[in-house]
Amino acid sequence: MTDLININNLYVEYTSNKGFLGGKQIVHAVNGVSLSIKEGEILALAGESGCGKSTLAKAILKLEPAKSGCISFAEPKETEKEFRKFAQMVFQNPYASLNPKMKIFEILKEPLEINTNLKKEEIKQKVIEKIEMVGLDKSCLELYPHEFSGGQRQRIAIARALMLDPKFILADEPVSALDVSIQAQIINLIKELKEKYKLTFLLITHDMSVIKYLADRVAIMYLGEIVEIGKCKDVFNNPLHPYTKALLNAVPQINGQTKKSVLKGDLPSPANLPEGCKFHTRCPRMMDICKTSHPKETGANHKVKCFLYQK
Repeated sequence: MTDLININNLYVEYTSNKGFLGGKQIVHAVNGVSLSIKEGEILALAGESGCGKSTLAKAILKLEPAKSGCISFAEPKETEKEFRKFAQMVFQNPYASLNPKMKIFEILKEPLEINTNLKKEEIKQKVIEKIEMVGLDKSCLELYPHEFSGGQRQRIAIARALMLDPKFILADEPVSALDVSIQAQIINLIKELKEKYKLTFLLITHDMSVIKYLADRVAIMYLGEIVEIGKCKDVFNNPLHPYTKALLNAVPQINGQTKKSVLKGDLPSPANLPEGCKFHTRCPRMMDICKTSHPKETGANHKVKCFLYQK
């Protein structure tokens, strides 16, 4: 598979308030990420809340400026309209992402009116096509978002993302706000759309079971860095990084139990990053070199940043 998106040594920082005492602090949200997203795959990005997943996603969609590094696309997009036809996003909360004052038809036709020169009848046919593509009847187009269940609203949000026939869709926690029974329907819909229309997805989630079922590859993120990346079957069957092992140990087992966690303490603040390996403050296999030096990425198809695997 060819690369659709290439990210090279990307850094994203922003300034935030220190709280009641005032003052400013620099938050190091993304720290030297290099990553490729291949055409036609679902790449999952996993990690704890606050590790930089959503910031990286916003940078890819040009919603967050990069401090340094670059993001390149297989088909360069010169204008904003061209880029919006190429890349779209599905948000976590389908109710918050849909205008409650607009009917579904109005919501879905808006991207076409802004970004294309289609006639009214062509727009209508396109809207019907997309709403039926996600498993809903065209009769729902005259209703408002509040008249649907959470799962139906997420189907509508996915239909909106598909309106401009994008090649790349970024799905940010697309099922975490839904009931478990509805989650399976949306997961299956994403998989069906990917296979049928050759779409490329970046799936952001902390749910490792969703990743195992849906994704082709998975990248594990910790404090703004990719610490491990590989095919799902390789990462799940043979996790290399201690952080990856901890995430997999936290997945509930069939008997309702979870394996013993190997993590110590909470995720450090991205405004005050540890020296050396960022994970050494919580790692059960920490060595002296981890405190002062930063590990390099090793491996071919299954890559890891950890001194345990460096000669």
